[in-house]
Amino acid sequence: MSATSPTPARPAPKRAAPKSARRRSRELALQGLYEWLISGAEAGTIDAHMREQGDFERADQAHFDALLHGCIAEAADLDGVLGAHADRPTTELSPVEHAVLLIGAYELKHCLDVPYKVAINEAVELAKSFGGTDGHKYVNGVLDKAALALRPAETSAARR
Repeated sequence: MSATSPTPARPAPKRAAPKSARRRSRELALQGLYEWLISGAEAGTIDAHMREQGDFERADQAHFDALLHGCIAEAADLDGVLGAHADRPTTELSPVEHAVLLIGAYELKHCLDVPYKVAINEAVELAKSFGGTDGHKYVNGVLDKAALALRPAETSAARR
């Protein structure tokens, strides 16, 4: 460029896309499940606490209810599914990764309107945002294997 040419304009910094209501419901359910795993508090108490969060109204409340209450009610069954594909018992996982895996397994098992790849990706994103450095890789591997068991028709069709 010559000294007389104008400096090219810099593009405006990109703003993060607003979170979807479903993603916000997953984040709140994750926080609630973390609290449940750490404290053992009653589901109703945790639910009330999560509803006090400032931006709860932006969450998909029905999905939040399904995730929080479904994961707590079916924790033993979901841990059984996860344990079949994990390299250690879920009780030895960090509470964050354990909660993320519960959400992912619950969505794979019950939320058939959510494609299995989306359920896994959303769990990986939660692990990246809230978990340890490489926790998302572990979550991805376990849920990928669990998807084969929980959604065999969908996963085999996608892999063809």
